[in-house]
Parts: sequence; structure tokens; C-alpha cells
Amino acid sequence: MVLRLSRRIHVSADLASASAAVLDVLVDRAQEAVAERGRFRWVISGGRTPRTLYTLLAGERSREMPWRNTEVYFADERCVRPSDPESNFGAAWASFLGRVPIPRRRVHRIPGEVRPIVEAARRYARILGPLPDVGAGEVPRFDVVLLGIGPDGHTASLFPGQPSGRELRRSVVAVRSAGQPPRVPRITLTLPALSNTRYAGFLVAGGDKRDALARIFRAGPNGDPSLPASRVSPPTPVDWFLDAAAASGLRAVRSGRDSRGR
Repeated sequence: MVLRLSRRIHVSADLASASAAVLDVLVDRAQEAVAERGRFRWVISGGRTPRTLYTLLAGERSREMPWRNTEVYFADERCVRPSDPESNFGAAWASFLGRVPIPRRRVHRIPGEVRPIVEAARRYARILGPLPDVGAGEVPRFDVVLLGIGPDGHTASLFPGQPSGRELRRSVVAVRSAGQPPRVPRITLTLPALSNTRYAGFLVAGGDKRDALARIFRAGPNGDPSLPASRVSPPTPVDWFLDAAAASGLRAVRSGRDSRGR
């Protein structure tokens, strides 16, 4: 079932099915981007939820991805070394980036080990370059931004009530203290950067996300503005890929079936 608003909801029975649905879109978007523009620019997220998708990417369907023409960026990173178990880059490298034929120079990690952390944010902003003015008709920086949410409605490292969620000019900022303990400082793309894309999708799984999703989808057409995940706003509708547990609090969605009736 798809709600034809600024957001579209796709519900699958479990995380594996939801991840497979995201993979279908990702492969299509990647192939289309390379065919039309010669390059696929993708922003990925950390956390546990996307690891199933990343495992699928490193499997048989890896052959369908145009890895040689793919540029990978990160939505956020903890301020740790890339070898640290808490590193988003380290987890992504172990689960799929180090197992597919993508040139290392096309994997643009956030330098979380750099101090001061504001310098790490500045360096990554330079890697991204100036954000195009999509409102003026310029082409967005990214082709796909893939995100998740936390039980509190945060996305990337943009947390409710934090100044980073209100940043409108910079593309990358340092977050000194946020999230669950231990509160490790982080570097994150801002809402203007995450919205600077041709396509944005969220992959969300688990019953602990149901309350945040209810606030996002029951607070009017644009969601609850106090939750950063509600405010990712690319020029095209945002797709939400949910498992049945995450979607169980949404009355408008029939749990266990995605938009194509799987």
C-alpha cells in the first residue's frame, strides 16, 4: 500500500523482505544514474538495521551494481578511528564495501579521528563541495540518500532538540553530545545536505520505532517537525520501507504487505 502524499509507505513482513525491496530500488536507481549521468552518488547510514541490506549487496546481486561508477558517502560518523567497533565506516567496510569491486578512492569516509571535531566536519564539507540550489532548479548533489531512524525520531546524528537539527547553511556539523550512552561525539550531514538528493528512502525495523513513526505519520502531511526524520525533504516523495513490527502503530497501513502486495 502506498500513501500518495509527500511520503510513501511500503510495509513488508520482516526486515529481510523490507531490505530486499530497498535493494530493488537501489539497483534501479544506480543503473539509471550511471546510464544518464555516468556516476551514482549514494549516501549510506550506519546502525544495525541496514546491515541486512548490506549483506544482500555483497551477495549475488552485487553483479547488478555499477560499482566502478559509484561514489559512496556517509550520513554520519562517530568520532572514533575507522578501526573502532563503533565506526560506521568500519561496519560498512566489513559488511559490504570491502567485499565488492568499488574503487577505494570512491568511498568517502568521514574522518572521525580528526581533532578538533569541528575540523573533521569542515574536511567532510570540503569533500562534499557546495550544495546545489535545488530550489533554483540546480541538479541535486546525490542520487540516493538512504537513512534510518532511532526510537526518538532522530536520523543520521540529528537528534530532537539539538542545534544540529536546526542548521540550515552548513552541510556538515559536529555534534558534541547526543544519543544513548556512551555519548560519543559525532559528525553528521545536516538536513539541507540530506535533502539535496534525487531520491531519499528510510529503512526502519523493530517495534521500538513504532511510536516515532506514529508521530511522523499522524502529525499532518509533513509529520512532527520536532523530529529530524520528519524534515528530510528532497524534491521527490520520500519512500519509507518498514517491517511489520515498525508499522504496527500506523492505522493507515495494512501490516505484512508492502506497496506491491508481497
